[in-house]
Amino acid sequence: MRFRQVHLDFHTSEKVPGIGARFDKKQFQKALLEGHVDSITVFSKCHHGWAYHPSTANRPHPNLAIDLLGAQLEACREIGVNAPVYISAGFDEKEVRNHPEWLVVSPEGTEPSTYTKAHYHLMCYNTPYLDTLVHQVEEVMEKYNPCGVFLDISDERMCVCAHCVNSMVEEGMDPENMDDVKKFGRKVYANYARRIEQAVRKYSKTATIFHNAGHIPHGRRDLAGYDTHLELESLPTGGWGYDHFPMSAAYTRTLDKEFLGMTGKFHTTWGEFGGFKHPNALIYETGLSLACGACISIGDQLHPSGEMNESTYRLIGKAYELVEKKQPYCEGYKNISDIAVLSVEALLATGRNGAGTDSNVGANRILLEGKYLFDFVDAEADLLKYKLAILPDLIRITPALHEKLTEFMNAGGKVLLTGESGLWKDKDEFAFDTGCRFVGLNEFMPDYMIPAYPAVNGETAYVMYKRGMKIDSVTGEVFARRQNPYFNRAWNHFSSHQHTPNDTDAAETPAAVLSGNIAYISWNVFEDYATKGELSAKELTLYAIERLLGDNASIKTTLPDRGVITLTQKEERYVVHLLFAYTTTRGKGIEVIEDAIPLHNTEVTVKMEKKPERVYLAPEGEEIPFSWDGSHVKFTVPKFTLHQMIAIE
Repeated sequence: MRFRQVHLDFHTSEKVPGIGARFDKKQFQKALLEGHVDSITVFSKCHHGWAYHPSTANRPHPNLAIDLLGAQLEACREIGVNAPVYISAGFDEKEVRNHPEWLVVSPEGTEPSTYTKAHYHLMCYNTPYLDTLVHQVEEVMEKYNPCGVFLDISDERMCVCAHCVNSMVEEGMDPENMDDVKKFGRKVYANYARRIEQAVRKYSKTATIFHNAGHIPHGRRDLAGYDTHLELESLPTGGWGYDHFPMSAAYTRTLDKEFLGMTGKFHTTWGEFGGFKHPNALIYETGLSLACGACISIGDQLHPSGEMNESTYRLIGKAYELVEKKQPYCEGYKNISDIAVLSVEALLATGRNGAGTDSNVGANRILLEGKYLFDFVDAEADLLKYKLAILPDLIRITPALHEKLTEFMNAGGKVLLTGESGLWKDKDEFAFDTGCRFVGLNEFMPDYMIPAYPAVNGETAYVMYKRGMKIDSVTGEVFARRQNPYFNRAWNHFSSHQHTPNDTDAAETPAAVLSGNIAYISWNVFEDYATKGELSAKELTLYAIERLLGDNASIKTTLPDRGVITLTQKEERYVVHLLFAYTTTRGKGIEVIEDAIPLHNTEVTVKMEKKPERVYLAPEGEEIPFSWDGSHVKFTVPKFTLHQMIAIE
């Protein structure tokens, strides 16, 4: 897979004149060279439904005078740039007007009711639309032989259109039963993916295929199986934020597929003309992709005239020039992870809509800020290669999961349970010896946590916003206690502006216990941190992790909380990635990076089996002093800005 990609959006209304009129091959090539781009996704068909080339399977854009796709592919071939072809699979606005019966009809309503709004409409793959789409794919493959195809807005749908209802009835399914509707939607999508693969493979055995729906769902390895590689759409300024991509990558890299991180050049998100982010943002974002084991794609949108915006490619080039130099220290490298976070999205089968599951988000943030190395895993993952397994908040134990975790702990693995995680799926009892007994939900919310460890603000009562679980019969070591408030807040008894204070005369009861290989925290602490971000919740969780992992952690550092650290390996070379950027919020909720703040004297300690021969800054080659204590190499990075790699050989 190419490391320095661009995704060149081109969704263009039939009302716009002069499509491709200012395309110039030399200008196109100049932009790609200035941007240090080695792959660019170009358009056959956009969301409006138009083709950007001569076509009998589709209709060319009415204001297109040239074979724009063919000209772009030729320009790319001449300078050695890959060019996968984009085909909008889920949207086709021109066909909406001609064939409204091809639209998805959701169980909650129908898309045609919104014809007066400026938006796209979803097409159903269980209608003749699929035949039309497959013919369009075949035409592109036969005529242009691209290196790959990118199918967009491609996902399983809950549809009760006339075609789907009739098909379900024929198969003995109930279109009013949502389980049947969902099951049928999976079958329709599987047929779509099979038809697309046949269309591509009819003309190419090597072309890549990717179906994009904006998120790689945890636990759906079957969906990932339809793709030759994976592209993780995660534009920080487009609503994803800067901690979404590390979480998505932390699951995707367990699937043994090549993948890339997709950001954008935009100030906001897709469809923005004239929006630019600061070069420092792209330098950080591309470095983050490399650190997480990914190649990179930067989103751009071509002007309808076909002329490339040279400011955009100067911007992209400032990041990709650095990536080009860093590639030798990234190609073929694998991320090292100590911790397996059992994904709530995967284990509870929440699907794509569970992408922002708060317990996952909180775990991701705490581990990033705590500087631990981790993957998100599903039920099929091999836990034996990890040192610690975390079950965040909501994961109850099935017999299969009990067997997997028992094998893991018998091999020396440690486990952190929080909230109701660790209870049997069908009864309110712990499935393992946690050093305590589960009693039930605490009737008070919020309640208070009193630490039995050195907290930054000392031993006092800290509010825990989410409902806690009560435990008793404690045989393990208690490292946090609970104290209840005087009463819950209600219309007839409330105190102050938010919640009732702790009852200082109330008994303090055990709330977090360490017993053997298991630590248990009796709050949904990850969900709490995702929604409130309180320091006390993070301190409590990191204390438990430190007690479980201790010196077995592969890496430790003085990098501040907003920094990111990863460790990768290829044969006898290890690479430490350090990242730090100061993010700020502009407008209403747009998280941006502008200033590049250098960090000085960042200390790093890496657990290793043997003494390295040299430690140096990569790709600069500058040697840095290190010490060795028989099991750990320690060094100090004098100064870095945004992203720095350190090679250990």
